[in-house]
Amino acid sequence: MGTAATPGTPTETTGPADSDLVRAALGREVRRTPVWFMRQAGRSLPEYRALRAGTAMLAACQDPDLVTEITLQPVRRHGVDAAILFSDIVLPLVVAGIDIDIKPGVGPVIANPVRSVADVDALPDLEPEALGFLATAVSRLTAELGDTPLIGFAGAPFTLATYLIEGGPSKEHARTKAFMYAEPQAWERLLAKLSVSASVFLRTQVDAGASAVQLFDSWAGVLSASDYATRVLPHSRAVFDGLGDRAAGVRDVPRIHFGVGTGELLPLIGDAGADVVGVDWRVPLDEAARRVGPGYSLQGNLDPAVLLADRETLDREVRRIVEQGRAARGHVFNLGHGVLPDTDPGAITHAVELVHELTTR
Repeated sequence: MGTAATPGTPTETTGPADSDLVRAALGREVRRTPVWFMRQAGRSLPEYRALRAGTAMLAACQDPDLVTEITLQPVRRHGVDAAILFSDIVLPLVVAGIDIDIKPGVGPVIANPVRSVADVDALPDLEPEALGFLATAVSRLTAELGDTPLIGFAGAPFTLATYLIEGGPSKEHARTKAFMYAEPQAWERLLAKLSVSASVFLRTQVDAGASAVQLFDSWAGVLSASDYATRVLPHSRAVFDGLGDRAAGVRDVPRIHFGVGTGELLPLIGDAGADVVGVDWRVPLDEAARRVGPGYSLQGNLDPAVLLADRETLDREVRRIVEQGRAARGHVFNLGHGVLPDTDPGAITHAVELVHELTTR
């Protein structure tokens, strides 16, 4: 579209801290709606599959060379407005010494699940000194990316607790919720331990140059609003608080908070300390803006399956989401969850270009 800039609208980027991603996250005027995609670096890209061949996922996440190249691949190919660090939400647990394997087609599998109070107390702590590889990768990426911001990320305490207790992925998370109800004191200690780990993991990324962070609470949607508010939210808030007091002059970055199936939890997810509330595809963005209130930006929320549809359908859905996103104080265009493995990379690139065309000031 290329319309003239309105008064107060920035006309050129002066670094990642002034990028459209950061500006949208903080509710400031943008040049165009920023776009990035969860799982944009991954199995949908042939260059990713070629590079990862023969290297296990968790090994790749701890190799600064691979992390750097994989993170950069979608930025080069799609022209997205942000990179997100190539990593895995269970990586802090692995680095701390917990025996976890990511099995193809299954996901993270825990050798010794947490099933008792003693198991909680025996969990090792994550030491910042063990994250040198992470700081190296982030430093390299920020140098390579220039004005393009890098998003750091971590798994939220509840979602990590589900993997530890269930022993792997779960649909019902029944063991997790049973432990939460039956062992409230151990539950509190477990989530407190995991919140410290997530904060250490995020702080390392921020100190090395990340321009924003996202906390993934992928499975929080299995909880009632009451249980989330009393048993989970305080620990997610502790993760964000661990990044530093904004009033104390500590280097600060925008905070994005996302979960799947969290339509009933959206106001609480914002209340955990987010600047941006991630919304999955189930709730329209204009309705999400009403639920969270005016103090937050929104991220989302194209259904990942739409990228598998015909171009006319994709265009219609992108236009709808762009329009609905105008109801929020700021909008970061994204999917309602991660890119599906069978997605045509060309569809992703087209979606990026269309959002930019529709929203360029």
